[in-house]
Amino acid sequence: MDSKRDKDQDADSEKITPMLLKSRTGEFDLESILFLKLRGLGIIDLGCIGECINLEKLDLSGNNITNLAPLASLRLLSVLCLSSNRISNLEPLRNCEGLQNLNLAGNIISSIENLQCLQLLRKLENIRLKDNTYNYTNPVCRNAAYRNIVLEMFPHIKVLDGERVVGRGSELYQLCKDIDETIKAGSYKNGQLVEHSDCKPWVEDNYWEIKRSNNAIIEEAYKQFNDVLHECRLLNNRASHVISQTERSMSLKKQPKQYAI
Repeated sequence: MDSKRDKDQDADSEKITPMLLKSRTGEFDLESILFLKLRGLGIIDLGCIGECINLEKLDLSGNNITNLAPLASLRLLSVLCLSSNRISNLEPLRNCEGLQNLNLAGNIISSIENLQCLQLLRKLENIRLKDNTYNYTNPVCRNAAYRNIVLEMFPHIKVLDGERVVGRGSELYQLCKDIDETIKAGSYKNGQLVEHSDCKPWVEDNYWEIKRSNNAIIEEAYKQFNDVLHECRLLNNRASHVISQTERSMSLKKQPKQYAI
């Protein structure tokens, strides 16, 4: 008798029930729930989650979910975190037309074809399929052309795997990436560290100039970006000063010692 009761309780703990949702949110009416966080509860069955039709933000990370069918009715859902589950089929999400932010890192999505159903989500701006912070990924990310293909599939997304992909912010990111690659390629020759005495800038003098715009929102964004650039310049000046001091110190060490006779 006790064994049967224990099994029933285990089954309930693996399934989303009205009782679980009410205890977590304090809401008696499931339609009143707007935000829901159910992380790391060992959930397998999404149960009655589809009855929360006004849900806007949902976090189901760290569970054992495979079937997303109950999510199909959540048309107002804007933020959905499904990281660290066992998901391979994303078809039910095609109906979540309000989705803007989707985290799928740490699942078993195996091919680009599995992502095609998400192309119908016109509001989707942020997609994450891998997260290096937690070492979460998907088999599809092993494809050498993965990033380029995803960006072609979703031309309107702003962030992929935590990296900004549109706007001037992406140009700055790409520039920094190019600089890193240039440094790595040029710092060593035949396994030996090469010293560079004559360094030229990577960009033209007017690269950092901000073009003016009549759009107030864009104007404000430019102002914020200008602040970031100002901080970058300060950091660059400090770095140049440290490099100069280091070079001076190294040159002094290389000078032959003189002994008084």
